[in-house]
Amino acid sequence: MQFNIMDVLKESPTLAVLLFCSLLVITFALERWWFYARIGLNSGKFMKAIEDYLRRGKTEDAITFCQKKRSPIAAIIKTGLENKELDSLILEEMMFNTRLEKTTELERFLGILGTMGNLGPLIGLFGTVVGIMRSFRDLAASGSGGPSIVAAGIAEALIATAAGLIVAIVAVLCYNYFTKKLKDISTDMDICTRKLLILLSIIK
Repeated sequence: MQFNIMDVLKESPTLAVLLFCSLLVITFALERWWFYARIGLNSGKFMKAIEDYLRRGKTEDAITFCQKKRSPIAAIIKTGLENKELDSLILEEMMFNTRLEKTTELERFLGILGTMGNLGPLIGLFGTVVGIMRSFRDLAASGSGGPSIVAAGIAEALIATAAGLIVAIVAVLCYNYFTKKLKDISTDMDICTRKLLILLSIIK
């Protein structure tokens, strides 16, 4: 009995599901990579530029400078600059609200990557069980033994196991990478928020 991977894919719904999961992982991983690449910002240099604008009394120029940046840090600082005349507690709360909005954008699709990392092995295991059951079914239907009788089912089981692990490994790697990026940016957002509040209190 001869078979190939395409034959197994056609006969196995489990492998079709894993293929769909792999496409989801690749799609959302690329989207997140593009998103984080676009919002990259050297927070140290950025805050130094903001400080220079403020010390020269050019708040509007500082706001314009923030508007040119895609970074969530720039959005938070822009909120602070636009409302710098308010009480410090109210100003901090407004900047915190902007931070929450931007954090939601940073977290988008990470849950899907994490879910795929957990589901991949389970779907693969299910496919393995189905493949082995198919092997025994074919063996019983044939009435005689031989490796060719169970080959397709065993192949399906092994491919399902490998596919599930591949999906999970890629998803977990991407999830951990982007989670680390999220934590780094979140830390920078907090630091820059504090820096601006201190700077505004000094300049006032």
